[in-house]
Amino acid sequence: MFIGLLFWGIFDIRLSYFVSTIYHLKGRPKKVIALSFDDGITELTPRFLDLLKEYEVKAIFFCIGQRIEKYPDTLRRIKKEGHLIGNHTYSHSPKNCFAPTATMVEEIQKTDEILKKFEITTCFFRPPYGVTNPHIARAIKLTGKKAVGWDIRSLDTVIKDETRLLSRVLSKLSHGNIILMHDTSERTLHVLEKLLKYLKENNYKIINRLD
Repeated sequence: MFIGLLFWGIFDIRLSYFVSTIYHLKGRPKKVIALSFDDGITELTPRFLDLLKEYEVKAIFFCIGQRIEKYPDTLRRIKKEGHLIGNHTYSHSPKNCFAPTATMVEEIQKTDEILKKFEITTCFFRPPYGVTNPHIARAIKLTGKKAVGWDIRSLDTVIKDETRLLSRVLSKLSHGNIILMHDTSERTLHVLEKLLKYLKENNYKIINRLD
């Protein structure tokens, strides 16, 4: 039973098993949610930004350091348009999920240094894949970060059917949600447009504050 609980704690960030995690907007009025994107920046990110701008929505982007280096102008645009920026490690390597604390500290700090070149500082960190464990928890503490999770995982990197993907998100929608998506595919871009249309028509307010 203990092993099962430990395994669950590693892979379900909402449990805050190893580190206190923001995964829901507490104390907010009804129909207030947050929309977050992981694994950018990509060549598609500007199109996501176009769509968010069209709907006058501010989102949260958890960016990978290596990809910031590849698309610096897009990061400048994310900042200019008022979106919140979080740290998503430098490499997003799966092997780092179970690496020593020092490795994760280096991953976080390296991305922080890149962000500083754009006059961006952030206290928010989302662990790759939402994995937490004692090493990652210590790295978060040592770097002074706040761990951020989600309570709606769209599974947009797994589900191929756009209708099914949208239905999954809408079926779980309630006030205070933090939705996880990825600015990495055309599929998610198409679903995002439908989601934003639904949220607007149903008077949802999308915010990018986690405090």
